[in-house]
Amino acid sequence: MSVPYRFLPSLSPEQTAAIQTEGLNRTLRHAFAGNPRYRERLAGAGYDPAQTLGLDDLSRIPVTTVDELRLGYPLPLLSVPESEVVRIHASSGTTGKRKILAYTQNDIDTWKDMFARCYELAGLTPLDRVQIAVGYGLWTAGAGFQLGCERFGAMSVPIGPGNMEIHLQLLEDLQTTCLCSTASMALLLAEEVAKHNLRKKISLKKAIFGAETHTPKMRARFEEWLGLEDSFDISGMTELYGPGAGLECAAHAGIHYWADLYILEVLDPVTLVPVAPGEVGEMVVTTLKKEAAPLIRYRTRDLTRLIPGDCPCGLSIPRHDKILGRSDDMFIFRGVNIYPGQIAAVLEAFPELGSEFQIRLTRKDGRDQMLVKIERKLGVPADLDQNLSEAVSVEMRKHLLARGWVEIVAPGELPRSFGKTRRLIDDRNADERP
Repeated sequence: MSVPYRFLPSLSPEQTAAIQTEGLNRTLRHAFAGNPRYRERLAGAGYDPAQTLGLDDLSRIPVTTVDELRLGYPLPLLSVPESEVVRIHASSGTTGKRKILAYTQNDIDTWKDMFARCYELAGLTPLDRVQIAVGYGLWTAGAGFQLGCERFGAMSVPIGPGNMEIHLQLLEDLQTTCLCSTASMALLLAEEVAKHNLRKKISLKKAIFGAETHTPKMRARFEEWLGLEDSFDISGMTELYGPGAGLECAAHAGIHYWADLYILEVLDPVTLVPVAPGEVGEMVVTTLKKEAAPLIRYRTRDLTRLIPGDCPCGLSIPRHDKILGRSDDMFIFRGVNIYPGQIAAVLEAFPELGSEFQIRLTRKDGRDQMLVKIERKLGVPADLDQNLSEAVSVEMRKHLLARGWVEIVAPGELPRSFGKTRRLIDDRNADERP
């Protein structure tokens, strides 16, 4: 590339493979020496730290699951003396004990360099003003976006989620140029900008968003209402430093991920066998430099696929598809396995519909019921609702092999969120009502 990148690596596949091989062996030896649980599981699989493994040997290493993080609470996977830990972050999960991850100073430094790559790939410059609308505190989101912004050299405007009046005020007063948020928060902010007729008074040009799956309609809506030139899907998770593990480029042909910092496998979530190139499976990651809490074949539960071939943007950095859902988001309805993303894909075919939908599962007389509420697009008359709901129901049955009720509702009727929107409400275990 002719562009002189400061943070983005320029590596050939051969160089990447060499970095991954060296990093894999360093991580295995580090975890074996520093963490009793890792040592027990690796030794049980026949691993000897005197060995030097190749990338083809990766399948010999057992996977790590979220259960390992819960069993090791409060500092799971810790592989350094506690005196070297300078920070902890925790997941935003709502069930059971939170996943707490430790960081050394080297981990923090790697993270901020990793995130700076995202701002660079999005085409930002140090003259940009970046309005950060994600959570601060225990969560990695706010800290990651701010660390990366400061390392990159742009101006950070750290507001966090919510605080809509402050967001609107600083969009106008500071003329911020980039928004960082979840897709749901971007949509909510876009609706408020439209409601207050601020579109011509703000200077947003780009948005970086992530933390949840989104539909093309949802993205197109907040891009249009905020007047964006472009927006970029970002990947990441607390276990893998935090947000910033990869980003879309301007070609929007997948997410470039940092293969010099972690190995990405895509496995069948049932057999744990690698799927064919281009097929969807569960993302499994192995870190190459992480010190305090290294990941060894960690099952993320995120569903994606590796994208073969070269990216139109010219970067040699490998790509995976956007996060298509989670393997543990699947629900079984009348014997059929369904992901919320499959329903979202059906709705994309109907231009009369908006981007927001909600699935509610109930049980009556021992039989499962599914109701899908969908907002109609702004400006579409309500007298089309009955025909539209019937058409959507037919398409859902055709694609999902299951029948559900469809209800079309007014724009803005479904709940909005400053964070991740809850798409599925499963009330089948509640007491049945006549």
